[in-house]
Amino acid sequence: MRIFLLCAAITFALTIPVQAKSYELASPSGKLKLQIEAAQNTSFSLSVNGKPALENCSLALMLSDGSTLGRDVRVIKARTGRVKDSMDALCYRQSRIESEYNYLTLKLRGNYSLEFRAYDDGVAYRFASSLKDSLTIMDELVEYRFADNFDMLVPYIRPGRSDKYESSFESQYTAHKAGETPCRRFAFMPVYVSLGSDGCLLLMESDIRDYPGIYLQATDYGFKACFTPVGETFKTTSRGVRRSASYCEHIAHTSGTRSFPWRVIAYGDDEKALSVNDMVYKLAEPCKIEDTSWIKPGQAVWDWWSHFTLYGVPFKSGINMDYYKFNIDFASRYGIPYVVLDEGWYKKPVTDLFNVVDNLDIRELSSYALSKGVKLVLWASSGLFDKDLEKVCSHYSELGVGGFKVDFFDAQDQYTLAQIERFASTAAKYHLVLDFHGIFKPFGLSRTWPNILNYEGVYGLEQVKWTDGKVLDHPRYDVSIPFIRMASGPMDYTPGALRNAPRSAYRPVNARPMSQGTRAHQVALYVCLDSPFTMLCDSPSDYLAEDATTRFITSIPTVFDRTLPLGGKVEESFVTARCKDGKWYVGGITSWTPRDIEVSFDFLPEGNWTATVYRDGVNADTVGSDYVIESFDVRNTDKHSFHLAPGGGFALILTK
Repeated sequence: MRIFLLCAAITFALTIPVQAKSYELASPSGKLKLQIEAAQNTSFSLSVNGKPALENCSLALMLSDGSTLGRDVRVIKARTGRVKDSMDALCYRQSRIESEYNYLTLKLRGNYSLEFRAYDDGVAYRFASSLKDSLTIMDELVEYRFADNFDMLVPYIRPGRSDKYESSFESQYTAHKAGETPCRRFAFMPVYVSLGSDGCLLLMESDIRDYPGIYLQATDYGFKACFTPVGETFKTTSRGVRRSASYCEHIAHTSGTRSFPWRVIAYGDDEKALSVNDMVYKLAEPCKIEDTSWIKPGQAVWDWWSHFTLYGVPFKSGINMDYYKFNIDFASRYGIPYVVLDEGWYKKPVTDLFNVVDNLDIRELSSYALSKGVKLVLWASSGLFDKDLEKVCSHYSELGVGGFKVDFFDAQDQYTLAQIERFASTAAKYHLVLDFHGIFKPFGLSRTWPNILNYEGVYGLEQVKWTDGKVLDHPRYDVSIPFIRMASGPMDYTPGALRNAPRSAYRPVNARPMSQGTRAHQVALYVCLDSPFTMLCDSPSDYLAEDATTRFITSIPTVFDRTLPLGGKVEESFVTARCKDGKWYVGGITSWTPRDIEVSFDFLPEGNWTATVYRDGVNADTVGSDYVIESFDVRNTDKHSFHLAPGGGFALILTK
């Protein structure tokens, strides 16, 4: 079933004289305006509310034959028009997306074109070519020249790797001004830019196909894009993952007839609007899976974060049949559809995904899980998954396994981009869902292949297992990612910690890790974060001992019919409301600053509603696990205030 539906096509089109070199393209409301210069050097400028935001941003594609697309251009034809789109969104924060945009397409001498689009929530451009022969791309010029000294939040690659192109894409944010260069390391997208009273921008990209993703290098004017070159020689890691040992001079070798990735500048008139920005999803290629009925989002029991620990059981906890059958029984009891087997289920030294450890029988375990209404998800390194891809997917699908958590990509070169799409298409053939880890931000591929339920690319809860409290600031990070990282797509943050520490008491512990902030903050993350496939990260033994908390968490859906951001400010707080099947869910979180948050229930339909709230207890500032569950009646004319402890939160379930 194609989930993309074009409701209203072009409403007007016209031809602009070839001699024109300057073009203006405004969003439907006129709030955003692009000024495009197509001459010796092609560039664009962006204004917001009539004020300059980006100026003279050059763009070009450099080819191996010495030619450059976007230089010395001759416009053969320029077409403008308006399009209204309506699309169903599968496994997303809302079930349907409506949008409208104006476009400008410049057909240029040399059998290529440039397309610009202006939505009210962002602008984008891309190259397209129609050449018979293949293309070798030496480089692409992408510039972001800011018109003022805007405030930014930027995720820079963490130090420690010898290859500057290698990254797990897990970083906290560095705050600095546009034009400052506080770090020589590459940054990655999305990047947040504040325009003050005129709103905010996100630098993103969408529909990256057979092409590398963007790194950003800070400059004295903003950023320029950098791309990983194509690998020349290769090595294999201890986990069986392919890595480039040396690089060629070009960044891609690709078809001569194709569209290139969208360069996206998303916009929100306030920060909370960014949390529901759909630019990346809207610009992605529509769904390629004809029948999507088998794709099931949901929560998962996870073994790795809690170090495969159970207690109060009559068997030795660890990677064995008794341990995983216990996890399956726990999942079945609470209606959790998936159980993850993380690293350790296949033998070392690593050879392939068929050499299962002696303590496990995947066929028997999967059969047991299916009898309980649960499916297994198997962890695999990207290299081993790729080694026997068709055979692996066929074999484990036949055993009833539900999908794979594929890890350790740590790159965004052309090879990796082609690899993950190959994974998605092959997995879809065998009705397997995917969760990508050790990977860059989403770029719309979950629309094209909706069996990709989740991406990591986030500084998630796993960091508390090894990061010193002087470095780690999860509450601040948690109230930033909904406005930044989440706009690009879902993220596997892995919430659900039941050992919860105030700032002074936190320390990294691998075997029995704790979170920073309160228990209610952890519960609220299940509402606040987009995560169609989301973990219950802690031990089933702990969740069984905390039945009220577990029942509250497992009653929260992972995808929604509608999402409404209610408030918040980046680095301070975040509040959102979501609807699924007639029920509403509200989540709110704060940084280390305690605060009172008032929720207006005017988003509710008329009638009487019962609100069940999970909130910080009065002593949550010193005992992070202190919480209260209580219920009260509300109508859509009511308001209610909640006090959040440092690193605190609250979650509401509203039933009519």
